[in-house]
Amino acid sequence: MDAAVFLHHLVSAPDYEGQVAHVERIARQSAAYGTLSTTIEPALQTRLESTGVHHLYKHQASALQAVFIGEHVMIATPSASGKTLCYQVATLNALLRDSNSRALYLFPTKALAQDQLRSLTELACPDPVAPNEFATFDGDTPQRERSKVRRRAKVVLTNPDMLHLGILPNHQSWAKLFRNLNYVVVDEAHVYRGVFGSHMANVMRRLRRICALYGSSPRFICCSATIANPGEHAEKLIGVPFAVVDEDVSPHGEKYFVFWNPPPLDKAKNARRSANSEAAALLRELVKRDIRSLVFARTRKLAELIYIYARGQLPPALADRIMPYRAGYLPEDRRRIERQFFDGSLLALVATTALELGIDIGDLDATVLTGYPGSIASAWQQAGRSGRNEASSLSFLIAQDNPLDQYLMRQPQFFFSRSFDNALIDPSNRYILKPHLLCAAWEKPVEDQDRNLFGDIGGSVAELEQAGTLRKREQKWYPSPSVYYPARDVNLRAAREGYAIVDSSRGCLLETVEASVAFSQIHPGAIYLHQGESYLIGSLDLVACVAHAAPSAVDYHTQAMELTDIRITRPARQKEHAGTTVGFGDVTVTSHVRSYLKKRQSSEEIIGEEPLDLPSQVFSTRALWFDLPPDAMQTIADAGLDLHGGLHACEHAAIGILPLFALCDRNDIGGVSTPFHPDTGKPQIFIYDAYPGGIGIAERGFDIVVELWKATLKLIQECPCSDGCPSCIQSPKCGNNNQPLDKSAAVLLLRGLLR
Repeated sequence: MDAAVFLHHLVSAPDYEGQVAHVERIARQSAAYGTLSTTIEPALQTRLESTGVHHLYKHQASALQAVFIGEHVMIATPSASGKTLCYQVATLNALLRDSNSRALYLFPTKALAQDQLRSLTELACPDPVAPNEFATFDGDTPQRERSKVRRRAKVVLTNPDMLHLGILPNHQSWAKLFRNLNYVVVDEAHVYRGVFGSHMANVMRRLRRICALYGSSPRFICCSATIANPGEHAEKLIGVPFAVVDEDVSPHGEKYFVFWNPPPLDKAKNARRSANSEAAALLRELVKRDIRSLVFARTRKLAELIYIYARGQLPPALADRIMPYRAGYLPEDRRRIERQFFDGSLLALVATTALELGIDIGDLDATVLTGYPGSIASAWQQAGRSGRNEASSLSFLIAQDNPLDQYLMRQPQFFFSRSFDNALIDPSNRYILKPHLLCAAWEKPVEDQDRNLFGDIGGSVAELEQAGTLRKREQKWYPSPSVYYPARDVNLRAAREGYAIVDSSRGCLLETVEASVAFSQIHPGAIYLHQGESYLIGSLDLVACVAHAAPSAVDYHTQAMELTDIRITRPARQKEHAGTTVGFGDVTVTSHVRSYLKKRQSSEEIIGEEPLDLPSQVFSTRALWFDLPPDAMQTIADAGLDLHGGLHACEHAAIGILPLFALCDRNDIGGVSTPFHPDTGKPQIFIYDAYPGGIGIAERGFDIVVELWKATLKLIQECPCSDGCPSCIQSPKCGNNNQPLDKSAAVLLLRGLLR
């Protein structure tokens, strides 16, 4: 494919409406090779050469050299740069030198583990390693096979959930693995951020603790997409120092990365055409020109919709060559689609992020990202699925109608010139640490020396003792007799116990919802979407944490109206900027879902508001807050503008932009703005972590607050709407239905903050 020719075809078409906001040409890169001072085992060297690997890239050689001298290594390079080969060579080399050697590979998904098993088997089997010495161990492993894996496998490929739930609590059955464990591979390490990453960090500490029990001290090899803080992230995740390899010298062809902004429908309101219909139209043109393509959608429902739209625009012969691909399909269906795409029977897929993480589906020419995926790392990871050979390739980022996407369309240099974004975790978050200490005690009694792994555990242990789940005996803490298999009660992807949604018509579990958002999403009367189907929540059992739902064909959706109060409990840091005080510390958040709106699906018209009788939710977290300049507030008053509306607009826009600086989702953050706060006696804007205990997002915001203000001002000033829109100051989750908002007042406040 000639990417430049196809791009010219698009912009020359009669129906082109100026969608191209920016084109970034990324030049072709030739390979740079390196050498090892340590000799690889001859059988492995022969096998590598037989598969076409005659030389190692310079970064591969650097990574392996660090591993061979005993360092823990973080390899943070882009997609298709050869990270997999680094840990495969390290573990296979150890296996050939010592037949007792063992390795544990951790992948965030079962599908990726299966794919890497194929890759490892192709490299090493049947000679020099027997196929039965490699095995996956996950929820799909049949019970009759599990004992064989424990006995025979020298490389075990699994996921964090199975390590946490099945392997560590039963470590006696895995004694051979732990006694001889030389390497632990943590692939796609950038995925472990926020709550999931904080849980993962504690699982890693439990793993190191059990290894020490059996006398082993494995080296860790972490692989990640490019992030701004690879060394810091690896050290927080595992708890040991890391050598970082982050220079990519693998070859790649020329790439054109296109920022594609749907055309406006209403310039006054800045409403734009759907990103989904734009994705379908691009897919149609790609398929018509026989270009192998992958379209990413944010949700399962959108993946299906884009597929349906595109299929309807193609002749039957081509329509049969595209398919959707997402979680929720049966494993055999996903494997069949992968095979058909790999062998060329299918020309294009519309997928969720299930295909972001490197499953081998062959070489692609084009990728289409329907909406900014939430982080620069993920955007490059998805874009990197095309152009894995040295031919030219194309990637499109189609903007959605929200602050993040529209900011990037107007400020593309932010995306292309940055050293990516920071992955944030907080292993010491007490809400996350406490259940893992209980799991650790189940695996082996907790002792004072465990502070070397988990940090300051005194307060958490005391709380567990007070709750009656830990008991102290001879300077060790044991689980109480009433505690049984605590790992079953810990969801690695949530900070608190979730709520189950049950289909009352069939009595089956639909899914679970994190406790912090349950009242706003599954309150009585809420319309909840599950795999594209509407369900009406009939009741919410606050004791059993169960929402009862029934299928319902309605023409409206619901939006919770929520009042939030925030109080400062312990200031931790403070700084001044141009006479404005910025604070950071512990806060208590009280939220009360008081009612919900019914809105027509087609027009967003409010057709009713219903009261709710739900208790307030109170949790402790961390926040940043800042004052507002008195002269700016006086200017607002003199102009007859709405100060409260300006504060509210600033809060929304800043929350919308902060994910550009912290590897997080907008839903990970909350905010409060008020013309008078009782703890400071001043107008105040708060931005807080929406998880109990905090996960580092607000602290990151505190550190870069001036950059945050600048980006927020640019976002609001450059948005062409007249009074505010979803692209700048309106929030889809505002508990006050986006009232009041004043765009002009927000601009004056931000200019005052920046002087």
